[in-house]
Amino acid sequence: MEVLSRLISYDRHLFAKVFRQGERRTVIPIAKALSRSGDGYLHLLIPLVLWQLQLPDFPDFLTLLALALSLERGLYWSVKNSLRRPRPQNAIPGLRSLITASDQFSFPSGHSSAAFLLATALVITFGGPVLAMYLWAWGVALSRVLLGVHFPGDILAGALMGSALALASATLLGVL
Repeated sequence: MEVLSRLISYDRHLFAKVFRQGERRTVIPIAKALSRSGDGYLHLLIPLVLWQLQLPDFPDFLTLLALALSLERGLYWSVKNSLRRPRPQNAIPGLRSLITASDQFSFPSGHSSAAFLLATALVITFGGPVLAMYLWAWGVALSRVLLGVHFPGDILAGALMGSALALASATLLGVL
């Protein structure tokens, strides 16, 4: 139990350091834009664009994305509503997040999970600019801490969950 207490204490300490950076005027609009880009619209827009491009690996990508997202959303919802970790603004007295979260609980970060799932599915299927895709996913994840709606441990768990489910789905489908 002491290990868990130490992890929670470290998570809160790291949150405070990162959240303070989000209070800078130049950081807020960028963080909000990155956070919005992780709202799920790209999970629909990217397949539409790839379909229009008539890429030969598109059917594999679409199947991988559909399976991985189905598993991820189910696991994300189950874990989040079972553990019921309060969001930073509910856990830290006097803290106000810079945006309103779409749900009440913090762990894991669904934005982080979905962003890393999408980045991993794209890399598995098409290769390409791996660094750019993962920089975007980390930007989405970090924005959630900067805006005060997640602790760093939430985004780390989400990143691992999304990536792992994309890899597991690709393995199940024989794409990897």
